[in-house]
Amino acid sequence: MIKQGDRAQTNYRRSETLPVPFIVPVRKHGKRMKQVLQGTHSRYAEYRMHGKPVLVLKIAIAVKYAKGKRGKRGVENLGYVVGNLRWNPHRVHQTYRSRFSIESSYRMRNQVKPRTSTKNPVIRYLYAIISFLLKNIWIDLLWKHFSPVKQGPQTIEVRGFRFSSFMCIIWEAIRTSMRGARAIPVLRYPV
Repeated sequence: MIKQGDRAQTNYRRSETLPVPFIVPVRKHGKRMKQVLQGTHSRYAEYRMHGKPVLVLKIAIAVKYAKGKRGKRGVENLGYVVGNLRWNPHRVHQTYRSRFSIESSYRMRNQVKPRTSTKNPVIRYLYAIISFLLKNIWIDLLWKHFSPVKQGPQTIEVRGFRFSSFMCIIWEAIRTSMRGARAIPVLRYPV
């Protein structure tokens, strides 16, 4: 039986041999990792994972000053395991940070994507396209109707029209267009 740590090491070694750049966030667990993620300046560091064989990770550490954001003060060390990249640690952080919007859009897509057990990739792809289309329509409505007119950068008032409200409106429109059954005929009436 293959342990999860062994599988991770195998995947990391495979990704190191391929010329594909990658960025993976570091979890702050263990004394050694916490020691590596201490400091006041951005840098690269090496971290050795004990095992057979020993795995050496290249970690980009971006130091950010909290400045009272989210109730935090002082410095925050953000670590990322990188491969096949020669970037400044802050550029690594900014690149990974932009991935958050991609991941959140996939989560939002899964809220409206129909559940199916079909193995047909065409149908599954069609459902994914429809769910992304619904999300894009919602974002377009937000920009057009829930963006206050003001000086400075354009912002959206998301609380005015949440995605769950948009889903309810779409669901009701589908139900009324399909002319769902409003009553069910019975064969016998109670005596």
